[in-house]
Amino acid sequence: MKKLVIFLAFFLGMAINAQNQRFVYEYKFVSDSTKKDESKTELMFLDVAKKGSKFFSRNLFVSDSLLQVQNKGGNRDFSKIKFGMIGFKVEKSYPDYKVIFFNRLDMDEYKVYDERKLNWKILPDKEKIGEFNAQKAIADFAGRKWIAWFVSDIPIQDGPYKFHGLPGLIVKIEDETKSHSFVLKEIKNLKQNEEWISEEKKQRLGTLITLSQEKYKKQFLDNRNNPTKGIRQLMASGRKVMMTDENGKQMDVEEMLRNQERKVKEENAKNNNLLELDLLK
Repeated sequence: MKKLVIFLAFFLGMAINAQNQRFVYEYKFVSDSTKKDESKTELMFLDVAKKGSKFFSRNLFVSDSLLQVQNKGGNRDFSKIKFGMIGFKVEKSYPDYKVIFFNRLDMDEYKVYDERKLNWKILPDKEKIGEFNAQKAIADFAGRKWIAWFVSDIPIQDGPYKFHGLPGLIVKIEDETKSHSFVLKEIKNLKQNEEWISEEKKQRLGTLITLSQEKYKKQFLDNRNNPTKGIRQLMASGRKVMMTDENGKQMDVEEMLRNQERKVKEENAKNNNLLELDLLK
């Protein structure tokens, strides 16, 4: 009984002021459609502040922090850093819920404005998701049919990844094939100085390339088909490119690029069940 009272007190406080909070989701996904019994898992953070939200990988957040510490100390040992599998980040502004997607392809960083609408159909079905009494909604998005469960008592019309627009926080969402799912696992309060910083302000590797969703899709497919295009363009412009092995021995660049192309295309063949399935069409 005491545990229930504590939880309800926390829940009511959260409902009144749902800012500067971190919602931790478990992202489970199947990357190879021919091996549906082999799923991968990564914890993801949805950080909510007055200005909006940011969705990103926990492992990416931790590895970035460790790299900053190592760079300051001159230590270049990356062997103990777990970089994770998810490199993208999603930012949403409040109250207009504009969606901005950040991702790296080859040698470039992209900022993508996604203006696609989510046309939700709210259903009367109810289900217990963790500690919450949630309601069902469905929508088509990015080549998949999605089933979401939201909690109207949490006054945030947001959720994991690019999902938003329901009258309450999305605590669970999965596609119809059950190959991609996000489930809320934990809620944490963040301090004022822990409010998220936009990727645009954090950018250190060069200029962000801003694209629409349609143009990003073309770039994504081009990169998938030509994984070493960026470095080959550098070489064609007259820039000298030198590659060395772990012992510092110089390697043949052309051979290295051919091996890289083969390796990436083999990986792409296995990574055929993307979250946004329509990127491949």
